[in-house]
Amino acid sequence: MGGLELQLRGYRLTTAEILYHLPDYPRLLQTFIWQEYDLAPGFPTLRKFLDFWENNIEGRLHSVLVASVPLVKPAEIRLVDACFTLH
Repeated sequence: MGGLELQLRGYRLTTAEILYHLPDYPRLLQTFIWQEYDLAPGFPTLRKFLDFWENNIEGRLHSVLVASVPLVKPAEIRLVDACFTLH
C-alpha cells in the first residue's frame, strides 16, 4: 500500500527519536530515528517496534520522543493586500 493510500485511511507520517543506553557503556546514550506511517494517537506500529526492541535488542530504552503530522490536509490560503510589479 502506498503512502497516499495510507494517508487517506487515517495514517500519518510518524517520526520517533529513540534514546537508548549502549549495552557496553550503559551510562552513554545513543540516538535512533524511526519513521513510518502510523495511526495516532495509539501508534500501534511504533508500539510494536518498541516491544520488539525491548524483547530482542540489548540497549535498554531511555526515552522516546514522537512527532506526527497528517500530510493530507486542506490547502492553506493567504490573502494578499497588494501586488507590486518591478521592472
